[in-house]
Parts: sequence; structure tokens; C-alpha cells
Amino acid sequence: MTDKLFEIVEEPILLEDMIKKVKRREAGAITTFIGTVREFTKGKRTVFLQYQAYKPMAEKMLAQIGKEIEEKWQDTCVAITHRVGRLEITEAAVVIAVSSPHRKAAYEANEYAIERIKQIVPIWKKEKWEDGDEWIGDQLERIEYPTGQPNIKE
Repeated sequence: MTDKLFEIVEEPILLEDMIKKVKRREAGAITTFIGTVREFTKGKRTVFLQYQAYKPMAEKMLAQIGKEIEEKWQDTCVAITHRVGRLEITEAAVVIAVSSPHRKAAYEANEYAIERIKQIVPIWKKEKWEDGDEWIGDQLERIEYPTGQPNIKE
């Protein structure tokens, strides 16, 4: 386990490790969100997903989201980890943990985090179906790739 609050990883994300990152004496609530790979999307059976990220910028944007949350919901602590590489059905792609003195702020901040991830973090996914595959633009599915895949330079 690393103490890094905002990271992109290639290995499975452990929920208990994420909770430990935000657990503290002044927190009366810890919420977690686990985004998993689902089997069916828009009627198509997914076999697996492949995620890629521009890691330095993605981690910077995750940290920005953490800062936004701490400004919007006082006394919160946030940790966000997103996995890249090949993920099988039911595996966790993203885990968000938020602690706060009270539950309402923790719930609201957690929901805010996943929405902001989809808006600003440079992470791309390729869906592999039974009958083909496709890069699905940005996480809001607004961008198409004329070359068939994102152009990632590290």
C-alpha cells in the first residue's frame, strides 16, 4: 500500500487500503465508490476493458479534484485511485474514498469526485466485445478517435 492519495495504478485496487488513506479521528463517516467493469453496455456484451491514461496529468487532475472537494466540503479527506491496463468483468476500475465529520458531505463529495473524473481526467478505455472492439473517446464518450485509438505521449 502507498500513502499517495491520488494515483494511477496497474495492479488491483484494495478497498481496505483506500479506506486507511482517509481514516482519521475527526471523521464520523467514510464513503467509498467502486466503479467496476460491467458485462453489458447498451445491449452489447463486454468481454473486458482496456484503460490507458496519461499518468502524470491524470494524477495531477485527480489531485485537483481532491482540492476542489476539500474547498467545497470543509474537513474532508479524499483518496482516488484509477486502474489502467486490462480489466476483467467485475474488477474495480476506480475507487474513491472520502472521509468527513458527517455523512452528507462524504456522500456528496464522493459523487462529485466521480463526475469530475469523467469530465477532466485523461483516461481512455477500449471496450472489447464478443464481435469487435472500440476506443470509447473520453470518459463522457464525447470524443471519437479518427485513428482508432488515443494518441498518448508520456
